[in-house]
Amino acid sequence: MGLQALFGLEVIYNPIMKIIGAVLGAVLLVVLAVGLWAVGAYNGIVGKSEGVKTAWSQVENQYQRRADLVPNLVEVVKGSSKFEKETLTAVVEARAKVGQLTVGKEVLQDPAAFKKFEEAQSGLTSALSRLMVVVEKYPELKSTSGFRDLQVQLEGTENRVAVARMDFNNAAQSYNTAIKVFPGALVAGFGGFTERPYFAAAPEAAKAPAVKF
Repeated sequence: MGLQALFGLEVIYNPIMKIIGAVLGAVLLVVLAVGLWAVGAYNGIVGKSEGVKTAWSQVENQYQRRADLVPNLVEVVKGSSKFEKETLTAVVEARAKVGQLTVGKEVLQDPAAFKKFEEAQSGLTSALSRLMVVVEKYPELKSTSGFRDLQVQLEGTENRVAVARMDFNNAAQSYNTAIKVFPGALVAGFGGFTERPYFAAAPEAAKAPAVKF
């Protein structure tokens, strides 16, 4: 009787273990699937974040290229003794403000610092635009090869700045969308991903100066 009872328990025990094993296997599969999804979502957001940083580097490069042109432009313009000193001084001061900024990729996490950077660059853009307008009054200055070369370089750089800003905004939009919509928002919360700022639309004064000869 005892052996029959034992064999009966074994018959019952085996199906129960199979059920438990199946349940545990299903749970493990779910956990594995969720884990793989989380890793994929995290890596996707990281990729977009790196894309923002890369675009930001291009913005910095083009703005630095422009800043490097300003001293030479100022020297050429100073050669005209009758040139309006106030306009030239505004360019020099705006260039100095840009040079005083210490900016790294951490600015992307600091909206206030980002805005300060943008305002300084916009100030230089406006000053350069006013300079180009005033230059129209000095045909002898416009006719020099040194000024003509610098003007063409400046226009090309301003165009590259505009493209770099647009590319940055596109990268930032893609990243910001990824961390806000489900399911990326869940991963972003745990991963500490924060929204990136945008460049504001350039005002009329910030457009690349037209080259007129």
